[in-house]
Amino acid sequence: MAEKNGKEPSSVKVAVAVENDPFSLDIRAGVLDDAKKYGMKIVVDEKLPRDLSDMSAILTKVKLVKPDVLIVSGHSKGAATAVRQIGEMKIKVPMVAITHCEAADVTGKFPDSAEGVLCSTQWAETLSYEDPIFGTASNYEKEFKAAYPEYTEKTVPYQTAQASAAVYVFKDAFERAGSLDKNKVRDALTETDMSTFYGKIKFSEAGNNIAKPMVLRQIQNGKYNVVAPSEFASHPLTWPRETK
Repeated sequence: MAEKNGKEPSSVKVAVAVENDPFSLDIRAGVLDDAKKYGMKIVVDEKLPRDLSDMSAILTKVKLVKPDVLIVSGHSKGAATAVRQIGEMKIKVPMVAITHCEAADVTGKFPDSAEGVLCSTQWAETLSYEDPIFGTASNYEKEFKAAYPEYTEKTVPYQTAQASAAVYVFKDAFERAGSLDKNKVRDALTETDMSTFYGKIKFSEAGNNIAKPMVLRQIQNGKYNVVAPSEFASHPLTWPRETK
C-alpha cells in the first residue's frame, strides 16, 4: 500500500503488542523479521498486560506515535480487549491486524470498532484450493454443513478443515509407503508434495508445512472477506481502515 501511494516500504511505521506466551512471541518474531527485511521502523514493541483486560497504556502510546500498522496477538481475550478499546479510545491507524478475531467474536461483540480489522487464518472457504477427494474449499464447507446440520456457525473453522487435510495426507502417505510400518510412513510423509482443498502441503525438515501461505481476511460490513494473498483474494483490501 505504501508503494501504491508513492512511498517506500521503509517509510512504514509498525506497532506491535503481543501476549508474553510462545504463540504470540512467535508472531512478534515473524513481524520483526519482515519489518527488518523491508527496512520498516518499529515504533511500538510492547507486551500486553498479564490479565489482558486493559491495553489502554499501549494504545495511548500508539495514538501518540501514529503508526501505519498495528499488530496485536493476545488470543481471544486480547483480541476482544484490543477491538473494544481501539473503538473506545478512537484509535485511528490505517491498518490494524489482530489474531483470534473469530474466537473472540469481535464482529458480534463490537461490530462497529471491528470494522476494517485484518484477521489471520489458516484457511477460508472462498479460497481457490481443490483436490480430487473434497473438491473445492467451498464444496468442503457445503458438504461439512450437510453432514453436520447441528453445526450452526456461519463458517467452518480452519481447525476442522486442517484435521480433514491431515487425514488426507496420511491416506496419501500410507498408499505411497505401501505399508503401515512407522519408518516407511514417516519417510513417505517427508516426501509429501500435494495440493488439497486446504492448500498445498509440503513439509520442511523441521516438520512444518512450508507450501501454504497464511490468509488475511478483513472484516467488511461484518463479514470476513479474504484480501491477501492477492491471488486468492475474494475482495479488495479496504485501506485506510474505515470504521463505522
